[in-house]
Amino acid sequence: MAYEFKTGMMYRMPTHFGPSLGPRQGPDGRKFTCKDNPKTTSISVSFRSNAEQLSALLPPGFSLDGDPIVTVFASFFTEIEWLAGRGYNVLGVTIPAIFTGAETARGPFLTVLWENLADPIITGREDIGYAKIYCEIPEPRVCNGTAACSAGWLGFNFLDFAVSDLTEDTSAAPSPSVDGMLHYKYVPKTGVWGEADIEYPVITPSTGSNERVLEKWKGTGSMAWRAARWEDLPTFYPVVNAFADLEIGENVSASMVKSIGSKDLSDQRILR
Repeated sequence: MAYEFKTGMMYRMPTHFGPSLGPRQGPDGRKFTCKDNPKTTSISVSFRSNAEQLSALLPPGFSLDGDPIVTVFASFFTEIEWLAGRGYNVLGVTIPAIFTGAETARGPFLTVLWENLADPIITGREDIGYAKIYCEIPEPRVCNGTAACSAGWLGFNFLDFAVSDLTEDTSAAPSPSVDGMLHYKYVPKTGVWGEADIEYPVITPSTGSNERVLEKWKGTGSMAWRAARWEDLPTFYPVVNAFADLEIGENVSASMVKSIGSKDLSDQRILR
């Protein structure tokens, strides 16, 4: 007799072994509160770019919102409860956008999020629609007032960025002025290439997080993308080259932040 799906439980492939485990569903279906984990170090650099280039990266229903500012960030997570105390690293690129449909939503649009572990990639793509792919993201190098990050794939280093002249930032954290982080979920239809099984915009609401900032610094940002050939990055060289081709203007901001806590992103929802 074939198995049956349990109502209210989350599944992803392979479904044959019962409900799936991940950040939004632990053993016996329990939730993770994310109050004392993960511990996070985030390093980010924002720079002014070209509005026409950025608009070309936005999917249907989205448009550039305000100044053409690109933010590149790397976050390093440790002591994650849903991974039984393990951690992983991410690298993302956002641009300010507005979605206009039956509803309107403003926020940073996540063009891509590289991660160095399969488990969060799979759960984030299938479950909630984050545009995640894999790369190697070494731990940051922090020395003599500089925090430096890099990213690569099987020996090809495609990005170096850093925040130098770090000084403590004692300013108050600004209140969120956006609705959340914006995404575009897309799953191809098997055997009918060029058509989607599903495609729609989604949002990570800016509210509901248990994150607490412990320390923060500001500094001067620098960045260098390395253009790639197909031979260098066979599955995502167009992604890297799109960023390598971006106009890089003035440095808008650069920071390093240490924090604790988060949320399980179960409030992710479809935009209409």
